[in-house]
Amino acid sequence: MGTLTYGDSQTFEFDDRLLSHMKLAIVAKLLRHESFLLNWTVPAGQGSGRVSLWISRESQLTFRFAGSRPPAINVRWIEALSATSARTGGMQVIDEADTDKVLTA
Repeated sequence: MGTLTYGDSQTFEFDDRLLSHMKLAIVAKLLRHESFLLNWTVPAGQGSGRVSLWISRESQLTFRFAGSRPPAINVRWIEALSATSARTGGMQVIDEADTDKVLTA
């Protein structure tokens, strides 16, 4: 499991593969000077609920990966992550399996 650190101390765990794709989608938006909400659902085993973070060029973000090798990149998954922000007012973290559903909606 990798971690996304927001600011100085808020740390959130994500699978390395998912975190790699999130990083690429987030950086692409920030390079276009786009601010947005990053949203995800917390699984029941971790207490349930939802999390939203305001992401802007001023945000301090650290992506830390547990594995030493970067995963193969699925460009469509990155496109799907980016596409969710246009529809929901924020980028929604989605599973890779939901990529086609998002892109055809």
